[in-house]
Amino acid sequence: MNVHEKKLKRITEQLKIREGKKPLTLKKRTVSHVVPKPADKKYTDEKLDISDFDEILEIDPEKRICTAEPGVTFEKLVDALMEYNLVPQVVSELKTITIGGAVAGCSIESMSYKYGGFHDSCLEYEVVTAKGDVLVCTPENENNLIFQMMHGTFGTLGIITKLTFSVLPAKKYVKVTYQKYKSLEDYKAAIWEHYEKKDLDFMDGIIHSPVEYVISEGRFVDDAPYTHNYDWTRIYYISTRERTEDYLTTPDYFFRYNNGVTNVYPKSFVFRLFFGRITSSNVTLRAASIFRKILSDKQIPVTVDTFIPFSRMEDFMEWYIKEVNHFPLWCVPYKVVHRYEWIAEDFLKDVQDELFLDIALYGLRRENPEYYYNLIEKELKEIGAIKTLISTNLYTEDEFWQIFNKDHYEAVKKKTDPDNIFRDLYDKTCRAARGLEAT
Repeated sequence: MNVHEKKLKRITEQLKIREGKKPLTLKKRTVSHVVPKPADKKYTDEKLDISDFDEILEIDPEKRICTAEPGVTFEKLVDALMEYNLVPQVVSELKTITIGGAVAGCSIESMSYKYGGFHDSCLEYEVVTAKGDVLVCTPENENNLIFQMMHGTFGTLGIITKLTFSVLPAKKYVKVTYQKYKSLEDYKAAIWEHYEKKDLDFMDGIIHSPVEYVISEGRFVDDAPYTHNYDWTRIYYISTRERTEDYLTTPDYFFRYNNGVTNVYPKSFVFRLFFGRITSSNVTLRAASIFRKILSDKQIPVTVDTFIPFSRMEDFMEWYIKEVNHFPLWCVPYKVVHRYEWIAEDFLKDVQDELFLDIALYGLRRENPEYYYNLIEKELKEIGAIKTLISTNLYTEDEFWQIFNKDHYEAVKKKTDPDNIFRDLYDKTCRAARGLEAT
């Protein structure tokens, strides 16, 4: 903790003596896990180095609570917690996603059908404001709105420098059973049954085609007759179609998508034999960042994470097959733990669903990517669905603040970043990310 306090003092002093109101971007050790945006203005912003905020500070096995800095990766966190037979409530699918990034971008995974997002497991944040003040934020104290609004606002309201969160008991292995369905109706019925019974430790799935639906049912087990991992020649989403069951060590289960979810390259056995060990989502994203000056937006496949109300899934799929028709899709059931403060109150007034389906579209290559981003945004709004802001976002400012809660956002912004050095959320995710000036 003494080392943490020294790091904290360093950045607060830098912020307090900083002059001017030009945008400031955080320098981190790990690569950003948003969709690559070659023209993003963040690359030319002044940087504040927080790359050393990457330590686990405390694990309390009895209370099942962990305290850590934001740059801790899920790989490092899982390894440390497994020594106590514990795991995070939600583990992001890529090894190098950080816990701070998981809060800022609302990460989810196959425990989300029970627990929501990683941010829903958090109990307290230490937040540094743009002026260098340090705030302790919890759901119950005077900074409760700041606590809630840190989720999904991509670092535009302050810097999370420490997180305290709940963890769960775990076992050494995970057994996965792959249940196949031929219709969306049967698929939804099975998902809902598991949601009501809470009889699985993990649940996600792959929609391989309009007539091929798979649920990956995961359960902790003490022993395994064999184990697989998906860091080399095997590709996980393909296994969900070909296999009936699987055994993985618990860490290997968590990171079974680390080489890509449904957009794994290379795919052939021969190329994966030679290059599979050195390819991963992290390597791909880092390469895109390094070579961004010679990349164009048209070279980057369309990538969208959508949150569809469970009751509107038929409407979405009927539209999707007609207008987009790209498969496979990743499906992650997601429990809405409470009505999130960062969503506009009127946006979900007609949506009563407690369960959403994160339908993730990866690797779509078409001649006009912006056409598909625009098309998807408009359809989601029609059915009361949203998408995460990791992708290319084409909303007008009015459209954007019809989805996200402007009143709550601005109330916190006045306290934590009155000079807007971390950029406004709309500007950062919809304008600056595309190389455009703020409106």
